[in-house]
Amino acid sequence: MRVRVFFHDKCFDGAASAAVFSRFYKARVNSEACFEYTGLAHRASQLFDEDKFDGEENAIVDFKYTASPKLTWWFDHHQSAFLSQADQQHFVADRGGKKFFDPSFKSCTKFIATVAKEKFGFTAPDLDDLIVWADIVDGAQYADAATAVRMEAPATKLTLVIEAAKEDGLMARLIPMMGSMPLAKIVEEPGIQALFRPLFERHMKSIEVIRQRASCSDGVISFDLSDLDMEGYSKFIPYDLFPEGVYNVSVSTASYRTKISVGSNPWNTRPKMHNLATICESYGGGGHPRVGAISFEAGAIEKARAAAKEIVALLKTDPE
Repeated sequence: MRVRVFFHDKCFDGAASAAVFSRFYKARVNSEACFEYTGLAHRASQLFDEDKFDGEENAIVDFKYTASPKLTWWFDHHQSAFLSQADQQHFVADRGGKKFFDPSFKSCTKFIATVAKEKFGFTAPDLDDLIVWADIVDGAQYADAATAVRMEAPATKLTLVIEAAKEDGLMARLIPMMGSMPLAKIVEEPGIQALFRPLFERHMKSIEVIRQRASCSDGVISFDLSDLDMEGYSKFIPYDLFPEGVYNVSVSTASYRTKISVGSNPWNTRPKMHNLATICESYGGGGHPRVGAISFEAGAIEKARAAAKEIVALLKTDPE
């Protein structure tokens, strides 16, 4: 049985979700299954290529829903999981028992583990550390911003590699490792260390770049990195530099998109009254109530800057 697993690319929770799903599938569905992994990215254009749904079974974890008849399994926890009302209605009408959605979970990894245990009787105690860290990373549940930025824990090191490394075939190697090895052992692997060390040096330089470019006004941190190759920067740097900031809005670029990142500071105790997923949805993006993003076409920098300016102004006001 060949299973194609689509996952949220360049995301610790996405990779961990794929690892936990694969372990569950092999234990409870088909022990002879072999897996192929495909990362999915949020784009302004088409998200899904039907030709890539080429497995005997096809699964999507930690990413948006598609009504494709080729989709067999689906797990997601994002508020904006559905591209259209028709997609949501298609999901609600599904009676196959293999598609699951719950935006109350901080990580899709823990959601999959919970469903797998409650509905299929699957447990894997050796995955507990991975599940806990996926919840910490995706839910921004670090003790403080400095803990996230210093990257001393194995999971934080691996997060940097997943988010910033550009090596072809990395995730196809890494996801099976995440499903079978302790995180501390994974980061000790020579190949992972070879990726981590230069990325960490780049990370330290990015702190200084953001320090120079960012400003905080009325509780909103904002900065523009659209002229630099810095899409993989740590989203926690702004909160470490500006602990008084409640929200953060930034513009960055990649080869396939121009991106606005919108987040809230989990360590600032001021009330977070704005739903960031809803704000991002109004520009064609999405996410969670406390963190979201918007993807524009590659090169649409001025359009992204204009939208970011509007969002900054909105976040400085009290929601109606």
